[in-house]
Amino acid sequence: MSTVRPRPEPSAPAAAAVAPTVDATVFRTRADEVYAQLKRDVAEFILVPGDRFTENEISDRLGVSRTPVRQALFRLQQEGFVEVLFRSGWRVLPFDFEQFEQLYDLRMVLETTAVHRLCETDRHIDRGLLDTLADIWLVPAAQRSSDMAQVAQWDEAFHCALVAAAGNAEMARVHGDVTDRIRIIRRLDFTKQPRIDATYDEHAKILKAIRANRGDQAAMLLRAHIETSQAEVRKITLHQVHLARHAGKAPAPR
Repeated sequence: MSTVRPRPEPSAPAAAAVAPTVDATVFRTRADEVYAQLKRDVAEFILVPGDRFTENEISDRLGVSRTPVRQALFRLQQEGFVEVLFRSGWRVLPFDFEQFEQLYDLRMVLETTAVHRLCETDRHIDRGLLDTLADIWLVPAAQRSSDMAQVAQWDEAFHCALVAAAGNAEMARVHGDVTDRIRIIRRLDFTKQPRIDATYDEHAKILKAIRANRGDQAAMLLRAHIETSQAEVRKITLHQVHLARHAGKAPAPR
């Protein structure tokens, strides 16, 4: 029997951030739409690691034919989110934390390198991007957003903008790919108000260090910020999977 749970009503869309995210994607094909929906289902624990389902079940739930469903599933299979089962449909794979940790390591290298470059006085950088970030993060506590979806979007844009402002297009391209691949768990860091408050405080300190051209301090603050977030999302992911599996009585992954 399928363990796919019904999808809850979507929340209100987040306000626009300083850079687009996956929610702003213009879909080219029906397969793109199905792919994005199924990836959200995994991210929101509607499809839990261990869940089994068939292409027909997804087709019926989303109101599309099997062809775009199959195309979307093969794409998710290549990314390590699902696997095909011989003559018995598909299964959601456990989160690959080792891969996520490797991506976080790469993100750390790119972002700390970027902030060092932002602090080099003889280097041409995009000050406009930094000013835009300051308008969001260097605000009084009373003006901070408490919208979790919005803060998650702004957080992603903050880190992308730091790399983009450093002026190396290839670094920004690679960082954008890493950002896309970790988004599925990274967004979980903003499910509690204390983490939102901490993000504002930590981003403000990083920006102030950059503005003062203190590269070593900015890199140290950034590294601590990323490591804390990484640990938090791993803990929340494991907890959410446990809750979702218990609520839906889904089988544990094998």
